Amino acid sequence: MLTIPEMILFVLVVLGSLFLTWKAAERIVRTIGRGQGEIDWNAARKRLVSVLLKTITLAPTFRLRLGPSLFHGFVAWGFMYYLLVNLGDVLEGFIPGFEFLGHGLIGSLYRLGADLLSVGVLVGMVFLLIRRFIVRTPDLTAREDVLLQPSARAGIRRDSAVVGGFILVHVGSRFLGDSFELAARGTSTWQPFASTVSAAWAGLSPQALVVGQHVFWWLALGTIVIFLPYFLYSKHLHLFFAPINFLLKPERRSMGELDRLNFDDETIEQFGATRLEDLGYEQIIDAYACIMCYRCQQVCPAYNTGKVLSPAALEINKRYLLNEEGGRLARGEASSKTLLEYAITPEAVWACTACGACVDICPVGNEPMRDILDIRRAMVLMENEFPEQLQNAFRGMERAANPWNVPPTERMKWAEGLNVPTIEENPEPDILWWVGCAPSTDARAQKTARAFADILNTAGVNFAVLGEQEQCTGDSARRAGNEFLFNELATMNVEVLNEVAPKRIVTTCPHCLHTLKNEYPAFGGHYEVIHHTQLINELVGTGQIRLKSDGAEKITFHDPCYLGRQNDIIEEPRQVLKQTQREFIELARSGKKSFCCGAGGAQMWKEEEHGFQRVNQNRIQEAIGTGADTLAVGCPFCMVMLNDANNAENSAMKVLDVAEIVASQMER
Repeated sequence: MLTIPEMILFVLVVLGSLFLTWKAAERIVRTIGRGQGEIDWNAARKRLVSVLLKTITLAPTFRLRLGPSLFHGFVAWGFMYYLLVNLGDVLEGFIPGFEFLGHGLIGSLYRLGADLLSVGVLVGMVFLLIRRFIVRTPDLTAREDVLLQPSARAGIRRDSAVVGGFILVHVGSRFLGDSFELAARGTSTWQPFASTVSAAWAGLSPQALVVGQHVFWWLALGTIVIFLPYFLYSKHLHLFFAPINFLLKPERRSMGELDRLNFDDETIEQFGATRLEDLGYEQIIDAYACIMCYRCQQVCPAYNTGKVLSPAALEINKRYLLNEEGGRLARGEASSKTLLEYAITPEAVWACTACGACVDICPVGNEPMRDILDIRRAMVLMENEFPEQLQNAFRGMERAANPWNVPPTERMKWAEGLNVPTIEENPEPDILWWVGCAPSTDARAQKTARAFADILNTAGVNFAVLGEQEQCTGDSARRAGNEFLFNELATMNVEVLNEVAPKRIVTTCPHCLHTLKNEYPAFGGHYEVIHHTQLINELVGTGQIRLKSDGAEKITFHDPCYLGRQNDIIEEPRQVLKQTQREFIELARSGKKSFCCGAGGAQMWKEEEHGFQRVNQNRIQEAIGTGADTLAVGCPFCMVMLNDANNAENSAMKVLDVAEIVASQMER
């Protein structure tokens, strides 16, 4: 128990610390309030249980770096438990003869948990500090050519040292305090580790043991009190903001769904994000929630092929900019630096493939991809700045309603000689096939379209296409930041589709699927949209098509980003391919962890940013390394990129769409 002077001193220190902490917290709340959008509290309430489970289990962290994640878990679980432990220690210090949770079974289990988790925290923290400061694993920093503010490079190491030291002192002192207490009153089987250490103090006098208990009580709880105000400026604020981030995210149909911009409102002066306050409130929370673990960088196709884009560096720079500019934002002033000046370079902005890997892997729910797309919007709409090569694609979508700039009158040439009815010829189809720009205009993609038409006709499906009424969905325009052009295309397409009122829409392009399914509802278009691999899987399942056995070849499958990761369509393509009775080999990076082909984010229409390797080359080398005879794809963009890379590698492996494989093995 504390003496009266100790109690008074502790209360005074706590009050001073809480005042400083409150001022910092108030600034953070005001800063977040400068972000765009309104919090949906109904959605937050629905997520309470799932967010609580994520927070307790730390499940998102275990999707990558299993070993370090486990040691991080030891630290995190220990700290969760220490919320109870610290409360108990304060009460025991202030109440004479009080023992938290008593001497019964509950109290014994509580002390066992404290003993085990204290050791877990100390072991985990030592491992993490060795990994950062001695091993210096490259996964925990960005290359020197990436824009990461010097204050951030130094600050992360400083924060890690300070917080690591705090944890070792806080938990270590509490653990040693227990050992001193056990040395004074006798060991306990419920505290095996502290009892073992207590043997070291066996020769000390009773007075020395009491002094030791007081010293370690102050070190354990005093460090918390001193640390609290600093905590709100350090990267370890993620302890609180990670669950807040999951809780307050806007509801979306897919991670890639973007908000509609209102071009009719003449009071809006800013489109896209030029400064911090132009971002959504949730994007500001992202910066506070960031662990600075660089997992997003580790899976980023641009960074992994030598481009200067690091989604981690973007979020970290945002956080340090918030630390610098938070006072201005909290006062209602404009930030003094733009995002392009401080957080990310234009070259990095245009290196993003919008694949969503960074969003998917982030253990705290951050969305760097969305920041980049909002910055692109501002560059295109506010500054008219974008890569020159995109001009041709924009012009094609404006004039001919497709980025290839092929006249609408030629949109059905691919179907010559095939039974492909238009909506005028078959106004009540069960399936409306949204063919897409690539299969309508690109010679290689047309082979996929012809194969799929063959499948539909063989299965006796009642389908139709829009023919010359079909236009580009606008995906490339939206990912390139040309929201105005996307708005025009989406509005016209929704008008046509609502008039047709399709029962179901099928598309061979995941980008079309994503746009029709997830983006068009904001424009009044609500449709059931499926991918052609899903429909093929249905047709195989119902026996409408039968496949011949061909087990001689090995086959692997590349998951398109907008199919697997962004729309969770993973099993159906595999089920179809396995029906061909070929040996199926899984790529190392597959499913939601698939590696991009390099065409997304409007990269299809521009030169790839400078790096040491092309994205498609990286992916095709992985596919070739499996020893597969055929690489199956389910996206026309992936087909172009991976076929080009395969040819460049002089590989004998074939690159085929799932529809081509199925069409070649159908029983007639």
